[in-house]
Amino acid sequence: MTLTALLTLMGLQALIAISPGPAAVVTIKTSAARGAQAGLLLSFGLASSIVLWAAAALAGLSIIFEVAPYLQTTLRIIGGLFLIWIGISMIRHASAPMADANEADVIGGRRLFRLGLITNLANPKALAYFAAVFVGIMPHDPTPAAAAAVLAVIFMIEFGWYALLSLLFSRPSPRRAYQRGKTHLDRIFGGLIAALGARIAYN
Repeated sequence: MTLTALLTLMGLQALIAISPGPAAVVTIKTSAARGAQAGLLLSFGLASSIVLWAAAALAGLSIIFEVAPYLQTTLRIIGGLFLIWIGISMIRHASAPMADANEADVIGGRRLFRLGLITNLANPKALAYFAAVFVGIMPHDPTPAAAAAVLAVIFMIEFGWYALLSLLFSRPSPRRAYQRGKTHLDRIFGGLIAALGARIAYN
């Protein structure tokens, strides 16, 4: 893989990561509500799921969709419905007390990782990018070393961005602001995610 192709991939991956979407909303809400550790666990799941999409693309995801295009539509609808479910859950639990910042030390670590993993696996933006753009940048038959390097770079970019969001929004000032308006903010966050899910599912 050429240096130009790798730099292009890194630039596009960074743009994809920082573009607004369900993952960013969930990261901000989780970090403000539960603290940095919870946000970092979630970030690890988010980054891991993007690596899974990239690995699937390297294994021939776009070819599968060309043979069976209905699979892409099915995945898009399932992903949209999952995001709607996350949004509705946020709205339903908006009035629940704010969790302690150290709650992730005791419970919920696996659940946070799983939430991050499924959130980005359900994100059709990632599906479209890796099935079309990503495979166009990668060499037709990359060596195992090149593929491993690409996956590592993708993980570092994704995890780095969501970890940064986690650290920023888990600081005392954002947490206090979130605590004051938790019920309304959770309803707004939930509504945004549900609206994104509906747009994806029925687009």
